[in-house]
Amino acid sequence: MHYYKFNIADYRKDTTHLTMLEHGIYRTLIDWYYLDENQIPLDIDLVARKLRLTTEDELKSLKMVLFDFFEKTEKGHKHRRINVDILSYHELATKNAANGKLGGRPVKTQTVMDGNPNESDPKGNHKPLTINHKPIDTNICPPDGELDALPDCDHKAVIAIYHQCLPTLRKVEVWNGTRAGYLRQRWREVAIELSAEKEITSKDVLKWWTEFFVHIGKSRFLTGRTNDKGGRTFAADLEWIIKPSNFAKIIEGKYHGS
Repeated sequence: MHYYKFNIADYRKDTTHLTMLEHGIYRTLIDWYYLDENQIPLDIDLVARKLRLTTEDELKSLKMVLFDFFEKTEKGHKHRRINVDILSYHELATKNAANGKLGGRPVKTQTVMDGNPNESDPKGNHKPLTINHKPIDTNICPPDGELDALPDCDHKAVIAIYHQCLPTLRKVEVWNGTRAGYLRQRWREVAIELSAEKEITSKDVLKWWTEFFVHIGKSRFLTGRTNDKGGRTFAADLEWIIKPSNFAKIIEGKYHGS
């Protein structure tokens, strides 16, 4: 990868304790990781030579940065967030290559619910989420070699659970590529977190979605049972729910006030 997005606010929040030397080391390690698409080697001397670190203070700073932001594995120092970005990059590259063989980007069309969804893969944000006091950290990535083991997004089942748990909200009549992409990304974020504790199946992820929709049903605002400050009534629908920023706010309980 020769390019990656850099969120200045998130970086500052996570690195306020670093010295200028540690900042330089961390940013160089990030670039190295993205460029090689591989873990940072375990050999500290090799890493120090790569970064041209020679003094005792520089070596100490390197070890502190690796300890703070990387996970030591048998293969090297792993950065979970970067692993997720690399996975997303290759999924998008594969999809673009397939579109190219078909003559370019496909024309956007709406697909009815009982058809196969056109699963685009927009980037979601990777902010930590919480629900029922259980953290869902979208920076977590399964161990290497297990990324393909995540269960595929079951669009029809999630839609059915949405209808069952939230019968008063707007029904899903059309399932197009944009909506499929949003749901696929949210599904993967949940699956990645659940898989950090045990091997999971689609049933485990669907159980989480059931609890999530029940959580929504408890919000008077999201279900149209109260007015906003302007006297207007709002009711969420599935597309609105699974957009990245809305999804995070719902899980954090920001729409569950009195």
